[in-house]
Amino acid sequence: MVASDQVGAAEEAVELLRSAFAAVGITLPSLRIDPVSCAGSEPANPLVELGRCNLATARRIVAVLEGAQS
Repeated sequence: MVASDQVGAAEEAVELLRSAFAAVGITLPSLRIDPVSCAGSEPANPLVELGRCNLATARRIVAVLEGAQS
């Protein structure tokens, strides 16, 4: 996969995560591609930064994940 494809795949993953979180009532305002991992001419593996969240959001994520395990 070429660098632009990798970045495009990471952008798509961010949008999929944003939609999936929204579907269960969670908003992560800092959700984005990590710009440092995309630096240079050949970003081998762009990282998705989930970002920071408040305690209520963290607990909501835990509840959703625990529910998915059931």
